[in-house]
Amino acid sequence: MWFEILPGVAAMAVCLFIPGMATARLHRFINGGKEKRVAYHSYQWNLMERDKRISGVNRYHVSKGLENID
Repeated sequence: MWFEILPGVAAMAVCLFIPGMATARLHRFINGGKEKRVAYHSYQWNLMERDKRISGVNRYHVSKGLENID
């Protein structure tokens, strides 16, 4: 019957889900609890460069609140 395919579909779904979830967790671990930022457009790249400059440690994922910016 049609339901005999369900275990195979479930196994395939799990195998496709694990790498994507592992990549997101790894980026979050490496970047100090934040998702990896991707700059597709020049405006986004400029914002990342600004955040890198403002952070004081030359990393865009280390954020500083507005109250700490000189």
